[in-house]
Amino acid sequence: MPPSSPNPQDRGEAHIRDLGRGRAGDVVRDRGDACPGALRLHRADDGALARLRLPTGVLTPHQVEVLAEAADRLGDGHLSLTSRGNVELRGLGEGCGLGLAEALRGAGLLPASERHERVRNMVVSPLAGADVTDWAYRLDELLCAEDWTTELSGRFLFAVDDGRGDVAALGADVTLLAEAAGTALVHVAGAAYRVSAADAPRAALAAAEAFLAAARAAGTGAWRVRELPAGQDVDVTAHLRRAAVAAEPVAGAELPAGAPPAPGATGDGSVCVLARLGRVTSAQFRALLPAREVRVTPWRGFVLPRLAGPAAARERLRALDAAGFITRADSPWAGVSACTGRPGCAKSLSDVRADARPREGELPVHWSGCARRCGHPQGAWTDRVATGEGTYQVTVVTVQGSTK
Repeated sequence: MPPSSPNPQDRGEAHIRDLGRGRAGDVVRDRGDACPGALRLHRADDGALARLRLPTGVLTPHQVEVLAEAADRLGDGHLSLTSRGNVELRGLGEGCGLGLAEALRGAGLLPASERHERVRNMVVSPLAGADVTDWAYRLDELLCAEDWTTELSGRFLFAVDDGRGDVAALGADVTLLAEAAGTALVHVAGAAYRVSAADAPRAALAAAEAFLAAARAAGTGAWRVRELPAGQDVDVTAHLRRAAVAAEPVAGAELPAGAPPAPGATGDGSVCVLARLGRVTSAQFRALLPAREVRVTPWRGFVLPRLAGPAAARERLRALDAAGFITRADSPWAGVSACTGRPGCAKSLSDVRADARPREGELPVHWSGCARRCGHPQGAWTDRVATGEGTYQVTVVTVQGSTK
């Protein structure tokens, strides 16, 4: 297993040398990507951290049990959810890496080629049907089958959206958007291309390869599309042609900005819940069962899809509410998020999880221990950044994309 991160002081985001024009694309990455994974652990003040990518967002009941057991046996008894639908284990002890890798591998939570573990960054509409979910499975297979994809950073993000616009609004680098006519739009670098549904996963992979070619040409070490210098061409058409994907450029196509599923029951009999401040105990995690599958969402929550009718959905919601989940859209804790804060992060100026309070007003609220604002939401939100122990600067900000 790869060793833990050699730089204990690195708290996630590698150093950026700003070229001074104030745009996201005007940066040079002069260090490698130190983003943690399930195999390359990150040393935090509360122990090691493992970040598990879930490219389809789907966990089987067995995988839920394995992760809960790992949290109890190896970590601090909790699981954290990120704004990319990742699951983190924290408080891991020295020397636990091999045992954790063995448990994850046995549960089918690692790719066959473990070099690809950190590039499986994908968010998927959690209420999507089988066709769109299959795109995610196929894209993950393609990602893990190519050697060149290991050049993608641990921050490069794919979105697979079923057309409702929920994950399309999350600022991914490559977005697949389902269309009613049985086709898909591939959005990358401000352009869109219409492809057949069957070609959608291959088209997304070709778009990622086009980004890598553009990043090499720019020579700035860009990790994400928005970091490319202004005027840098991303020749998606040429890469689609090489992948034998028939594509039609679509002028003026914009990504929809749909809402995430609200806590509660949905029209198809699914149940949606949120984890308060994005963290659950192992007992809460197990309380999601029984379920055919558990879908992890990028809004720090879970979907239990298509239960056996409205009565079953209501019963599960009552049980999950009792377990401590947010089960109602009008809960004052819905839309409240926080970074790790103290004692887990040495950069934090306060224990933000203890300081966080229910939301007041309409905007989401994010509590940050320092100006890095790790895990912030996208769009507009009320920004509370610690300036000292228990003191915060409060502003309203608008930023596209999220940090984890």
